[in-house]
Amino acid sequence: VGLHNHGFQRPKPLLDTARFTLSFNSRHRENHQDSQALWKHEAVQKYLESLSKEYQQVSHQLSAHSLNDFEQRTLRRRCADLSPIAAAFQEIKEAEREAQELEAMCTELDSRDEKQLLELALEEKESLDKKMNMLCRKLFQLLVPKEKYDRSPVILEVTAGRTTGGDICQQFTKEMFDMYQSYADYKRWTFDIVNYTPAEIGGLHHAAAHISGENVYRHLKYEGGTHRVQRIPETGMSSRMQRIHTGTMSVIVLPQPEEIDVKVDPKDLRIDTFRAKGAGGQHVNKTDSAVRIVHLPTGLAVECQQERSQQLNKEMALRTLRAKLYQQEVEKQLSQEQSARKLQLGTRAQSERIRTYNFTQDRVTDHRISYDARNIKEILSGKEALDKLINRLLEFAEIEAVTQYLENLQALEGGG
Repeated sequence: VGLHNHGFQRPKPLLDTARFTLSFNSRHRENHQDSQALWKHEAVQKYLESLSKEYQQVSHQLSAHSLNDFEQRTLRRRCADLSPIAAAFQEIKEAEREAQELEAMCTELDSRDEKQLLELALEEKESLDKKMNMLCRKLFQLLVPKEKYDRSPVILEVTAGRTTGGDICQQFTKEMFDMYQSYADYKRWTFDIVNYTPAEIGGLHHAAAHISGENVYRHLKYEGGTHRVQRIPETGMSSRMQRIHTGTMSVIVLPQPEEIDVKVDPKDLRIDTFRAKGAGGQHVNKTDSAVRIVHLPTGLAVECQQERSQQLNKEMALRTLRAKLYQQEVEKQLSQEQSARKLQLGTRAQSERIRTYNFTQDRVTDHRISYDARNIKEILSGKEALDKLINRLLEFAEIEAVTQYLENLQALEGGG
């Protein structure tokens, strides 16, 4: 009540009613292909102007001596929320003014004598354009609410699909698992293998890893789904006939909960031990160090066979089980909230392919954002090329979230 007496009313925050991530199956927004195009949208400008004015108002009210402690704390929190948005807004406005001045200068520099100046001005304009795009993206990152799990470590699982003839699925699954291991190294994350079941001829049936570090789930959450490969097998009849085969593998990415998030009753667990089957040194097939845990109420089963110690394998298997139980709780919660988007946690039920790796055309296509990248080897190396693709997905997610907000706003203004 006291805040209203001082003229302070907190407007409804952007996307306050839903925590948007990325609804890849939605139509492409032709008018919002990039951050700059979205920045120029009238509704975005109006919203940012209102936040900027509110920031000035809140800053002014903080200097009032008649505020009580509660009002001061509330205003300070709001000021802290608005400050980076207002600063980014002003930065973009300034860069926009510079770009307009350069544009005006370029129209005047058209004689031969001024050709060199024109070239310099155009270079500067290109540099400003990149700066604008970076600033717009920074602004939208501030506007879109952070995902609860973005900073979490993850459990990443890969599983080979099936194909007729050849073993391209198992080989591709191994390449993908190696790619994520290299990407973890590139991002300076920790990559601990939990389970590894190799195929007979050098490929991979299934593997899982625990990945920890800075913002791991944020970067990997859109990797969950079905990945398709198209290539000519290197061995067998198909390789001699130069016949292209198509196969799939699935990736599951689960945010890794803290132990307090999921309570597991030991009475609900059935724990079996068996001999490890995969690569792991001299202890393989000699000791019952591998562990399988079945959660009886849900039927969920997990395995771990990477460590020599049965106890360590048990601990890692329990960690994976908690992540899977946590995933179920998250999906249940989102369903109850009737969320407007699909959280890409990754389940084996996902049948829609998200990405195709075409080796014969040396092209990787992400179908959700119609993004093509050349040089498959660079992508599979798990370094800069993969990071660029993942960042493009994140940018599209931010644009998608803000665009969804605009549509909701326009519907409300139109009485929809």
